[in-house]
Amino acid sequence: ESVALVGHTGAGKSSIAKLIARFYEFQAGQLLVDGHDIRSFNLHQYRSQLGIVSQSPFLFSGTVAENICYACPQIDMAEVLQTARQIGGGDWLDTLPHGLDTEVGERGGRLSMGQRQLISLLRVLISRPAIFILDEATASIDPFTEWQIQQALNLILQNSTSILIAHRLSTVKAADRILVLEQGRILEEGNHAALMKSSGHYASLYNTYFRHQSLEYVEQSRQVLASH
Repeated sequence: ESVALVGHTGAGKSSIAKLIARFYEFQAGQLLVDGHDIRSFNLHQYRSQLGIVSQSPFLFSGTVAENICYACPQIDMAEVLQTARQIGGGDWLDTLPHGLDTEVGERGGRLSMGQRQLISLLRVLISRPAIFILDEATASIDPFTEWQIQQALNLILQNSTSILIAHRLSTVKAADRILVLEQGRILEEGNHAALMKSSGHYASLYNTYFRHQSLEYVEQSRQVLASH
């Protein structure tokens, strides 16, 4: 299942993700994976089953291939290339001067935010984690790159339990279930269509934050500009 967490800044979305990864320890309650308290697991083995992409994806100085494979050093490079070409037919590789051998620079400074996100998602695809945690970036990305990122996301969502801190409408709509948070509490729960129909907090959030990302809104805006 994929679960999207939405809500205003400070609602508790990132805190939940950090609790699941055990970056924070909780003082009360339980956090269960497969019916077991996560504090009963070996931390190294538990984290090896997590794939995490943060809002600002971290890349090490080195090549694109090294950044994709650092958690799976024994993997065959042919498999890496095949996986990379599953996203947009591999067109994104053509934007890199030396393909998978392109140097990313310190913290990925030679690449765009979209390219860094794609590499971070490929890292997850290669490592095949049981649980995927995405803290989605809000940075503006061109529509072509966003489409490629969504393709990579869809491949991951097929094979993992996913917790998505969603800032993009496409990610929210792709989720099986949406949890609407406010000040650490769950206000509403359901899929996009059901929550819009109930005209509650999510519908308000959609109209003030997500709606401008929809194709319908973009098309309406173009028509208004054209009429002037």
